[in-house]
Amino acid sequence: MILIKNGYVKTMAGDDIKNGQILIEGGVIKAVGMDIEVPDDVEIIDAKGCLVTPGLVEGHCHIGMWEEGIGFEGEDGNEDVEPITPQLRAIDAINPMDMAFQDALEGGVTTVVTGPGSANVIGGQFLAMKTFGKRVDNMVIKDPVAMKIAFGENPKRVYDEQHKSPVTRMAIAALLRETLFEALQYKEDLDASETDPDRRPDFDIKLDALIPVMRKEIPLKAHVHRADDIFTALRIAKEFELDITLEHCTEGHLIVDELAEEGKSCLVGPTLGSRAKYELRNISFDTPKILVSKGIKIAIITDAGVIPIQYLSMCAGLAVKAGLSEQEAWKAITINPAEIIGIADRVGSIEEGKDADIVIFKGNPLTDLGYETVMTMIEGQVVYKNSKTAY
Repeated sequence: MILIKNGYVKTMAGDDIKNGQILIEGGVIKAVGMDIEVPDDVEIIDAKGCLVTPGLVEGHCHIGMWEEGIGFEGEDGNEDVEPITPQLRAIDAINPMDMAFQDALEGGVTTVVTGPGSANVIGGQFLAMKTFGKRVDNMVIKDPVAMKIAFGENPKRVYDEQHKSPVTRMAIAALLRETLFEALQYKEDLDASETDPDRRPDFDIKLDALIPVMRKEIPLKAHVHRADDIFTALRIAKEFELDITLEHCTEGHLIVDELAEEGKSCLVGPTLGSRAKYELRNISFDTPKILVSKGIKIAIITDAGVIPIQYLSMCAGLAVKAGLSEQEAWKAITINPAEIIGIADRVGSIEEGKDADIVIFKGNPLTDLGYETVMTMIEGQVVYKNSKTAY
């Protein structure tokens, strides 16, 4: 058993606890409070003067898919030779030895949602995983968690260079609709075959990969920067009655009233960067504040490796500087992405029964440039300890 005591605990499941205590047993949080009854032989971690938070959750990134410092040999996120590739699975490309996972631990990021890039109209399956381990199979929280789709500039550019479709937004939408219609038919035939074996379709790896989407077990994860692309993504999701999350949502602040009516979650970012392409001309750290003001659930993301994963808290801090409340910023990198992704039963807050993924900070990473990550814990195991601290 482990007891973390004397820290300022941000539970993200109610009020903060000054001089809080967290009891951990078997990798799980056993109790949280101010005066917990513990056995005499418990291991003590004294967090006096420190901030104790849930492990940070990155809701959209690509770490392990584009490995740090390697180049082509480590680039495994875009199979950009055909625009429809739902059969691709992130788990088959992620290298947990990628240096970005160590960066994540040093930044207090204990859970990431990672997967294919945005070259293709349908890119493949994302998964949610912990950031410590040697074998990705043992790090997975949920696989798959979403199906990546992409609109706008990226698939247009990739396939224009190859002189084949899609090179227009019309073609992107048409290809997506065609595939979803085929997947719907495939699903209907599969369902019917339970009572009528003659209806069983020939196996199709692409359409089979879309079955969890068609059954609304996982959402479409839509790469959308521009307002018009956001609306196209929503239009198609409605046509097929599918769940969807809006990724990047760069121009979300320009259409906030419409988005509030739609009630879909937005994963905002990467905002800490230049206007590297036309779709980013309206990029702003005001976006999180404006979306939250209308009741929209948001997560803040790095899109790592676009922005290094360890700067997730910095991105949240810059949103605070732009007017987002500090509490909403903490939610945007802990419990909100966990809820949006569908893994909040395990991560995102410090609550009894959840995984003991906990970070101890000296200083506040959202407001203090001089903060330090003292310790990062995943499932009760200390996976990073700052050599400059006494802990």
